[in-house]
Amino acid sequence: MRVEVKLPQFGMGQDEGTILEWMVEVGERVNEGDVLAAIETAKVEGELEAPATGEIVEIVVAENETVQTGTVVAVIDAISG
Repeated sequence: MRVEVKLPQFGMGQDEGTILEWMVEVGERVNEGDVLAAIETAKVEGELEAPATGEIVEIVVAENETVQTGTVVAVIDAISG
């Protein structure tokens, strides 16, 4: 099952964020809760965590790219369990 990793909204009025650095690569196995990327919004720097356990199959948004909240930034091929 494919799980879309979306840029979260950290605060009221936040409508975009920037991927500062990816901590994972395509093909890498991740566990739910692992840090995938460092992100920055207008008000806060934070971490993007894996919503599921599985393998990173696609990174959609490049480092230093700014996108709207809710945008798919990566895709995980989740392990059902």
